[in-house]
Amino acid sequence: MHVTTPPDPPIVTPSAGRWYRIWRVARYVLALAAAGAAIWAVSGKTDELSGATTYLSHVRWWWLAFAVVAEAASYLAYSSLQRRLLRAGRVKIPMAPMMGISLAGSAIQNSLPGGVAFYVAYAFRQYRRFGASDVLSGWTLVAVNAISFIALTCMAVVGLAMALSAGSAYDLVEAILGIVLVSFLVVLAWAERDRLLPYAARWVRLSQRLIRHPNPEVPAEAFIGRWLDQVGAVSPSNAVWARAATMAFSNWIGDLGCLVFSFFAVGAGVPWRGLLLAYGAGQLAANLPITPGGLGVVEGSLTVALVTFGGGKDSTVAAVLLYRLISFWLLLPVGWGSWTAMLLMGRRAKRSALETAGI
Repeated sequence: MHVTTPPDPPIVTPSAGRWYRIWRVARYVLALAAAGAAIWAVSGKTDELSGATTYLSHVRWWWLAFAVVAEAASYLAYSSLQRRLLRAGRVKIPMAPMMGISLAGSAIQNSLPGGVAFYVAYAFRQYRRFGASDVLSGWTLVAVNAISFIALTCMAVVGLAMALSAGSAYDLVEAILGIVLVSFLVVLAWAERDRLLPYAARWVRLSQRLIRHPNPEVPAEAFIGRWLDQVGAVSPSNAVWARAATMAFSNWIGDLGCLVFSFFAVGAGVPWRGLLLAYGAGQLAANLPITPGGLGVVEGSLTVALVTFGGGKDSTVAAVLLYRLISFWLLLPVGWGSWTAMLLMGRRAKRSALETAGI
């Protein structure tokens, strides 16, 4: 008779335990620092806001409605992007719940310090609730973010070319070329993942030792091998990738449309020459882990760049504030409302399943 013995418990050295405790404290310190940075970013700006008051007090409501519709179209495209990639793994999520997931995820990401991590965890759980496996859920999150980043980079490059043809690039040539290089490396890493990912074992082991994530009980090599299997488990066709890329561009174009209509709404001229470059730079800045949702960073970078390209100072401040009011502040209550609706929907589904099972 063969008797199996339980595996030995993981050995946690005093050094690893100490680093884990430091990491737990550091998370809260970083969260408080990010919150403080957000408060600082929006305080002491009365001089800039005072000149925009005149424009904001004479908003053209029909253009404001177009701006809201454009932002809604942006989220519709983003939801379609996720649905398309999930369907590649034969999981179909209706548009209404997918839109709810997108809006709720946006609220989570834009409300909490380190919100990207919370958003990823939330989206992963929601994909799983609608039938996606761990493999498909993780793959979809990676693919969605990669395609969106590459689409935004392409738009920034087009904007850079337009600005250079006009004799100005707002000193962003090096930055945009750096972003292009990063995008190229992302594509290269994806194409050569079978060769590159095994080298990540040492970093996985370091993470396991310092912050105990991923699970230290799982060897780093096994974790990476499983991740490789997950990455290769879904193989969309070229047509699926093309449709996904279209949705990614549509997402950014819809959000850009919200900014353009915000200029129309305040009765200001749009600085077309540098619009695309300024928008791309602003959105790339929003991804920096400085404040939740790029609060203060996006407003500042957009305003400075657009004024440099010919926009009026006061009118540009007014247009950017209106754009952020729609694309950031308005979506927070809408997103948290969607989060509540998704939570109630999940509880009802769970209760129905238990009743069906006779439990």
